[in-house]
Amino acid sequence: MKPHQHILAILLAFIVNTSYAETDWEWDMDWVSATLDNDLFLGNDNGYTNGVYFSAYDTGIAEAQPTPSEMVWPLLWSLPDKEFNAAVNAYSVGQVMMTPDDITVKNPDEDQLPYSGLLFFSTTYLAVEDSYADKLATTIGIVGPAAGAKRAQKTVHKWIGSDEPKGWGTQLENEPVFQLSRGRLWRTWVSDSQNFDMLLNSEAGLGTLSSYAETGVVLRYGRGLSRSYATVLLNNSRTTNPVAIDNGWYIYAGMTAGYTFNQIYTDGNTFRDSRSIDYDHERLGMTAGLAYSWGKFSVTIALNDANILDTRSEEELEDLTQYGSMSIAYKLK
Repeated sequence: MKPHQHILAILLAFIVNTSYAETDWEWDMDWVSATLDNDLFLGNDNGYTNGVYFSAYDTGIAEAQPTPSEMVWPLLWSLPDKEFNAAVNAYSVGQVMMTPDDITVKNPDEDQLPYSGLLFFSTTYLAVEDSYADKLATTIGIVGPAAGAKRAQKTVHKWIGSDEPKGWGTQLENEPVFQLSRGRLWRTWVSDSQNFDMLLNSEAGLGTLSSYAETGVVLRYGRGLSRSYATVLLNNSRTTNPVAIDNGWYIYAGMTAGYTFNQIYTDGNTFRDSRSIDYDHERLGMTAGLAYSWGKFSVTIALNDANILDTRSEEELEDLTQYGSMSIAYKLK
């Protein structure tokens, strides 16, 4: 078994143990989802080039609420001491790939974004009220060859007949990473027709994966908005895109302003010398999408630009920050 397969097996075992700990080994998830981020949706094939995420959700209201996962216990002190209307535990595994501008070069220039891959497991707890929702999240994973990004990208590019990525020999070295994040979302305004609302959010993260502080606004128009607004908090951790539920639908657009203190993809390895690049720590991001649900299914399609403030050239800016995204969710119960 290859190193990245060992890591994936460990992460999968962790999600199984965490999900089943209080259910006598019976599957107790209410939803599952798959999310694909890829810059090919926008005609690029570098920068944040690919992200694949699979998630399971344990939801509940009133007395049937799930208890927070052990992984978010370090953040529980920050929650209000009260019972919430509803709660969600979300468990995710995923793989992320970052590549420089020209993937056909075996030894890219030092000023290019380093090759890097991330294999991770995250758990997120949402506590939901009528007009606001809280988020606690913990992510653990590994960056480097053990993440398996080299083999994954080479295999996919061979299947689709795309350029062979030749520079993975320069990728960041193996390093365990973690991140803790805490956020809150306010549903600050709803139209009289209930078809239009405005959401404000604030979030901070700390860890070797990345550390940041940000605030943002999302506007939505559609049907059945009240029950799905808290899912916007899952977008930042890439658990899923915002989703519609119970035959609802909506279009949305948002803007986020923040400051990035560190991020391993651009800063390089934390405890050893590695490739790295300079970047603008201030950022202003934009997103727009469509969420639609029918029966037990929900689909979201979105376009994202993580930082329209980057001072790099327009071409590099598109490569590093712009990507398309699609999520498919299925209700099991």
